[in-house]
Amino acid sequence: METQAGFLDRIAGSYWDQVREVINVWCSHLPLEHQKGIRSRLMDRNVDANVHSALWELYVHESLLGSGCSVEIEPTMGTRARKPDFLVSRDGEQFVVEAIWTAERIDDARHGRLAAQLRDAVEKNVESADFVLSMMINTVGRTLPPQKGLKAELSQWLSGLAPGQVAAREARQRSPRYTWREAGWSITFSAIPRRRGSRSGRIIAIYPGVSMFRIDGSPVLGAVEKKGARYGELGLPYIVAVGVAGAFVEDQDIQASLYGSTIDRADAGAGPTLTLAADGYWKPGRDDEHSLVSGVLTVDNPAPGTWTKKSPTLWLSPRAGSFPAPVLPTWSTARLVGNQVDHRPAAAAPHTALGLAQDWPVGDPFPRAPAAVDDTADGTGH
Repeated sequence: METQAGFLDRIAGSYWDQVREVINVWCSHLPLEHQKGIRSRLMDRNVDANVHSALWELYVHESLLGSGCSVEIEPTMGTRARKPDFLVSRDGEQFVVEAIWTAERIDDARHGRLAAQLRDAVEKNVESADFVLSMMINTVGRTLPPQKGLKAELSQWLSGLAPGQVAAREARQRSPRYTWREAGWSITFSAIPRRRGSRSGRIIAIYPGVSMFRIDGSPVLGAVEKKGARYGELGLPYIVAVGVAGAFVEDQDIQASLYGSTIDRADAGAGPTLTLAADGYWKPGRDDEHSLVSGVLTVDNPAPGTWTKKSPTLWLSPRAGSFPAPVLPTWSTARLVGNQVDHRPAAAAPHTALGLAQDWPVGDPFPRAPAAVDDTADGTGH
């Protein structure tokens, strides 16, 4: 299989010439003592991750420069006397940026669409006049499992429960549970007595409304946990910049990784209510935890073809003890307000910080070869 470095070196055409030219220009903007290391990683034909992480660091560095910042690379700082990637100065203020590229593993249980289909199947095929269900997906299989057995087992389990006994157990926070396992899936259901007079026809009353997968394997969460406390106390705003590659990377997944999964309590009498699960980086109710990180800057699937088109999103820390993170013009923001996330668009397009046109690179990355001309098309045979 061809490596990323081999591909970038081999591929011909105007489109890729533009990419190589910009990479070289961006490398030249680094101090001389740092250029050799980044070029070595760009040419690594053994580990593709080195190439991707080098491109990500170049992109972050260039976007900082293009936003009017001055950047010092790998200064020794913090209570652990280590070297974060960038010490950034802008408008008389300083902040620290650590860049990390990460990828979603192919075998991660992150197929949210399959989980949603399975939830819909339970909703359509399982009925109970006495109970609603809490549904928590523990692990996700690669394909949608057969649902006939799930329907039968759930219905049988519910029919054997007495509402009065379940209500007494629920008061002690010990609702009866049933865990179903099939084809790589593991799902835990809890039975909750229906409220008197409830008109809700739904069987699933509590479920993860944003993230239908466990987020403990999230590449964003893993990256921030790895870098969050690495430098100790910095005495400055600290931003972890995460470039994340994957087939199913969406804002709602990143939101759940950082702020926690949204739990929709749909049969609560007074109407649906939203709460946050304690499974994100900044867990609710723990104001002193992870306050070193001021914000997490993310771009999904960063690559030459998307550099000028995707706005980075800065997910701001909800911790009162965090240093306030600066917001550059090309960054959109996400801020936790209560149990809701307030999204604000960037003030400027991403290409403006890179000194490139919005439609860069120009042309087709993989143009088709021109069709062969048929010399006999005129019928003469000549």
